[in-house]
Amino acid sequence: MLAQGTTPAGADTEQQAAAWVRGMFGRIAPRYDLLNHLLSMNIDRYWRARTVSSVAPILEKPGAKVLDVCCGTGDLTLALNSRSQSATVFGSDFCHPMLEKANGKTAHGRWFEADALQLPIAGASFDLVTTAFGFRNLTNYSGGLGEVRRILKPGGTIAILEFSTPPNPLLAELYGFYSRSILPAIGGMISGSKDAYTYLPESVRKFPDADGLADQMRDAGYVNVRFERMTLGIVALHLGDRS
Repeated sequence: MLAQGTTPAGADTEQQAAAWVRGMFGRIAPRYDLLNHLLSMNIDRYWRARTVSSVAPILEKPGAKVLDVCCGTGDLTLALNSRSQSATVFGSDFCHPMLEKANGKTAHGRWFEADALQLPIAGASFDLVTTAFGFRNLTNYSGGLGEVRRILKPGGTIAILEFSTPPNPLLAELYGFYSRSILPAIGGMISGSKDAYTYLPESVRKFPDADGLADQMRDAGYVNVRFERMTLGIVALHLGDRS
């Protein structure tokens, strides 16, 4: 049975859900960046920049180690790396075509292929673990939070940038219409995979709101949990620390 996590249509187990998500991202990898910028009207660049600014004190620590999980095509990974002169920044994803796109953006990337629920990393290894628009695609949210906590050093920080439900009911309705009607049409036409751009907004609808995700982080053992809504609550950046 599926734990609380992503639930693609027809997936009855976590293994089936993970296989579907991996295949879906593999299909849309060639046009993924284009559609991210187009469908967000380039605001996604601001969301990532704001995330980097929020964790800048960690990036400036001498010898800091940073991992961007579910890194996709690597935009956040590269932004983190560009901000820091001293941190070592890695990116990981379980979808090989996405990592190929990421690797093509730089000759100096540190990428590895891995499932965020089973990272091949020793415990207490990283000062910061980030993820941008990938966490809601995990098949087990509590498992993902636990795995990140395992690899964080004591005092280390998790940063989750993810789509959220706007707190204003009218805006939530308008955003829901855009997600259900406009996004699948445009995304499907450009990517050639309408099922992907039907799944993606549906995954946002099923994902916990900002307060709900904060509660899950606390339940997983994180302290000093806080979040910042952006763009009227369409996106939220969550931060928490390992005690």
